[in-house]
Amino acid sequence: MTDFYDSKNIPCFGVAGNFTGHLEQAGEAIDFANVITKEADAPKAIFPTYIPAKTGVPEFLKVFPFNSHKIIFPKGEEKLQIEPECAVIFNASWEGETLTKLSPLCFGASNDCSIRKQGAKKISEKKNWGECSKGFSDNLIMADGFEKGCSFDNYRIASFLIRNDQVYEYGENSAIRDYSYIYKKLTDWMLEKFNGQKNEGPAEDIHSYLVAALCPKQIMVSIGATRYTNFGETNFLQDKDKSVVVVYPESKYTAEQIKGMAQSGNFTDNTISALIQTTTYC
Repeated sequence: MTDFYDSKNIPCFGVAGNFTGHLEQAGEAIDFANVITKEADAPKAIFPTYIPAKTGVPEFLKVFPFNSHKIIFPKGEEKLQIEPECAVIFNASWEGETLTKLSPLCFGASNDCSIRKQGAKKISEKKNWGECSKGFSDNLIMADGFEKGCSFDNYRIASFLIRNDQVYEYGENSAIRDYSYIYKKLTDWMLEKFNGQKNEGPAEDIHSYLVAALCPKQIMVSIGATRYTNFGETNFLQDKDKSVVVVYPESKYTAEQIKGMAQSGNFTDNTISALIQTTTYC
């Protein structure tokens, strides 16, 4: 299995708008008002969060933003939200500088943490503000395919905010299979975007970033944030809050059992991918 935190050689991306309603809750639907998609529920764009390249990418994207234990609050900002997601590390195949295939290697819980602010020209400007901006679980689940009936079908995403020892459900408990685009439909869409997305509106020319990263053999993609609960939509992170994102097998655990594990911080079953991060202002 890929050791994500040791390698730092894997370009990282996110998918915007892969759960219907999330962008509206996040106040970001207006950013994509002029983005035309083939289907009404199609994701809007792929955005970069980290690109290991010496040249050809914005400087801030060269900073590795992931940490599995903490989030450092961005200076001068006020609204910071958990973005609970499943992230997948894909093996990437190339023909010259054309990305031709994405095959899932492993997956796990991701916090694609985001600043809610007006005026950002690109999605990535809200995503990577330096070290400890985002999170990906240390415990990743091996993939056995990417089609109906594979292991992804059995997994759900849950998320919580723990404040003053109280556990609040932050995102709606959601099945991975219920993403708007998943499996072949998602990988076909991603290949189209990775090879041809233009530098327009909030989107960027991500193909040029991949070429700058020397056509990498692996790519990590957080495939979309779940919709928020009422609490999650209206409550932003504060100092000492704990963000918890869990990707778990629904055949083994109920939502209430996962909430109890979040309360105790006890995630010992390696079939669960959990991410617990403490917010700090230092």
